[in-house]
Amino acid sequence: MTPQTIIFIGPQGSGKGTQIANLDTFLRSVDPARRIADIQSGRRFRSFGAEEKGYAAEHVANTLDSGILQPLFLSVALWGYEFMQQVDADCHLLIDGFPRTVEEAVVLESALSFYKRDALHVVYLDTPEEVVRQRMVARSRSDDTSESIEERLSWYREKTLPVVEYYRGRKGSNLITIDGTQDIAGVERAIRAGLGFEV
Repeated sequence: MTPQTIIFIGPQGSGKGTQIANLDTFLRSVDPARRIADIQSGRRFRSFGAEEKGYAAEHVANTLDSGILQPLFLSVALWGYEFMQQVDADCHLLIDGFPRTVEEAVVLESALSFYKRDALHVVYLDTPEEVVRQRMVARSRSDDTSESIEERLSWYREKTLPVVEYYRGRKGSNLITIDGTQDIAGVERAIRAGLGFEV
């Protein structure tokens, strides 16, 4: 198997985290000799806000649960650092939580080029807002207040959905649109089929 680069896009509550974990397990089973770099910007932001000192870390700690879109430079700095620590030209690369804007997607191009990853898969979990609202409320996380949910859905609608169109028109991208209202197993099968794996 050649090294895979797979970006997951979808609103919070669409099941990205679950599906990335499932895909990670699957890739390890079919290509056990190859390392997997799993870069999730949300996890990195939480770690930065909890462990670092200074104005930027304090800002992240105070605003992470609000659902606001974090500054572009900070997002790029955090996932860029993870790239330098984890990624090479031979590993499988799974990406969640970015790019969240077209501007961020353009910056990501330089990293993909540097690591010789021009060909990529983009898994788009197309999930209606009313469905993700219900899921976020049901999971009862402290950061899933009604205000933060609406804030996240608003910037997802305005900033992240254009990223899907960016990758639809990008040469070398395989955009895989998945019905995110399916059950976990159904979404997983659809993702594997879109990636060209036997299901």
